[in-house]
Amino acid sequence: MIISVIVACEIGFWLVLAAGLVLRYPLRRPKAGAVVLACVPVVDVVLLVATVLDLRGGATADWKHGLAAAYIGFSVAYGPSMVAWADGHFAHRFAGGPKPAGAPKYGSARAAHEWRILARTALAAVIAAALLQAAVWAVGDADRTDALRQWQLRMAMVTGVNLVIAGSYTIWPKRDPAGAR
Repeated sequence: MIISVIVACEIGFWLVLAAGLVLRYPLRRPKAGAVVLACVPVVDVVLLVATVLDLRGGATADWKHGLAAAYIGFSVAYGPSMVAWADGHFAHRFAGGPKPAGAPKYGSARAAHEWRILARTALAAVIAAALLQAAVWAVGDADRTDALRQWQLRMAMVTGVNLVIAGSYTIWPKRDPAGAR
């Protein structure tokens, strides 16, 4: 059941986002669009409630519950930047706004970009780990929550990999081939 809810929430995220942006730009209803966009976090609440109800119903926590916590963590940490990204592209396409700048590709600007990504990933990991720990405490049975502890380790590993990536762009910055000419 949880996998179906996760998939439905992912689809729901993009549908709510698209509906808000279509209202805001092509239909020129910015207030209505803002109201719909404000509902994007409801998707995370739906997933959280479904996961809690499943665990409270006696389900043994497994990888699906850990995935739900990770999804919520990443949605909270990356959601605002994803909405801003989509908003910029919609504004450009439908409202004559400026073309959104892409991520920097070279030098210290790219390194700073990677450190911002690391900060978002670390925030996602902390949120997911906190949700996982809350579930462990709520269930109160180590045998039923071992999979959640494994997900806490996975979140730490994802953050560690992102740290290595950000560090590599800092230590060995990619140089602009046009600048070398």
